[in-house]
Amino acid sequence: MAVAADLRAQLLRLVPDEARVSEVESVLDLHAGDLSYHQPHRPDVVVFPESADEVAAVLAHANEHGIAVVPFGAGTSLEGHVIPLCGGISLDLTRMNRVIAVRPEDLTATVQAGVTRLQLEAAAGPHGLWFPVDPGADATLGGMAATNASGTTTVRYGGMRAHVLALEVVLADGRVIRTGTRAVKTSAGYNLTALFVGSEGTLGVITELTLRLHPIPERIVVARAAFPSVEAACRAAAAIVGAGVLVTRCELLDSVTIGELNAYKGTTLPESPYLFIETSGDVEAVRELAEDEGATAFESETDPTARSRMWDARHNALHASLALSPGLRPMTTDVAVPLSELAAAMEHARTLLDASGLRGGIVGHVGDGNFHVALLLDPSDETSRARGEALNAAVVEDALARGGTCTGEHGIGYGKLAYLAQEHGDLLELYRGIKQLLDPKGILNPGKVLP
Repeated sequence: MAVAADLRAQLLRLVPDEARVSEVESVLDLHAGDLSYHQPHRPDVVVFPESADEVAAVLAHANEHGIAVVPFGAGTSLEGHVIPLCGGISLDLTRMNRVIAVRPEDLTATVQAGVTRLQLEAAAGPHGLWFPVDPGADATLGGMAATNASGTTTVRYGGMRAHVLALEVVLADGRVIRTGTRAVKTSAGYNLTALFVGSEGTLGVITELTLRLHPIPERIVVARAAFPSVEAACRAAAAIVGAGVLVTRCELLDSVTIGELNAYKGTTLPESPYLFIETSGDVEAVRELAEDEGATAFESETDPTARSRMWDARHNALHASLALSPGLRPMTTDVAVPLSELAAAMEHARTLLDASGLRGGIVGHVGDGNFHVALLLDPSDETSRARGEALNAAVVEDALARGGTCTGEHGIGYGKLAYLAQEHGDLLELYRGIKQLLDPKGILNPGKVLP
């Protein structure tokens, strides 16, 4: 505790506000973990900066004294990204939450890193615009950029990397740099913007972002269709996307997940695999393609309230699982495969899950080949953890063999360190060279991304 008190005294000289440099027990606990099953670890101090200058001062001090710094947003990550494995400083950016500018004529917005996704949507909506990257949680945009988040709308709009035009980033030594411009394209130099997006706080701390916005579609239809099997649902998804229908979202929930949602929400959906589809195109074409693949039920809605009720099921899938299993924590695997391999990969994952003896369901952003085997584990039970990790490894190995990736959207953190080496072992030397160049003392989010 003496070390923490001394560090706090040093930091108060840089951020002179007792409330914004905290070692209160509950604050330390809040910043010790994320939403996942990974074991929490407290920081020594939590700092709440309100400007890039304060972030720069904290990082310069930490770099000089070799103190670990872990950026923190909403804490919704799933692979241990924000867990301070080495203690040190948790740098909570949520007070940097100003929407600096919305530029309807440019279809862009500039925001501080602590602005949340829904906060930006509220600012852009009156201009007939929206920010479409939807990871499910109301995460901070700085955190979403740091993990290259995506989610339900990726099939049409792409993930964070496709939406970040420019960044303000504070480097480990306290230097503040700006990458990119407000222009929608550039060929000037190395693409450092894309490098920092997805770097998970290991190369610099993102403090400001300039983002693309999109017009809100004039007509939105949400449909859901039941299928006799996961394979049939995957075939339908591939057919719908391949037919050129303007699909915004295409989500699959397996029969186990539907059963959990029925219990959680009091709904009465048939317990079979479902596709949830949002389109601004021809819903009758969606119906025909779904029925061609054996859809046993199909319904659609255009009313905004009814659409929200339909999507509520998808967004509550994880909450439904947790509500039925108090005390357990989620391990959400996150592989992505080519669309042609999706049905076989999901069927294989279901076979592995059934054989493991673990409770869980399978959901997927099937329009872009990304799916999750959502396991529920007791983090304190070594047998439960070992089974989950073995299943995760088997799902990843199968995805890699099919030409896929170990993570479609959650990132590496420290939960997937071994899988990054398995997928890109030949590139690790280059990754380490980049890390050494930008963070030679290794203070930024140590223990993450690089094995």
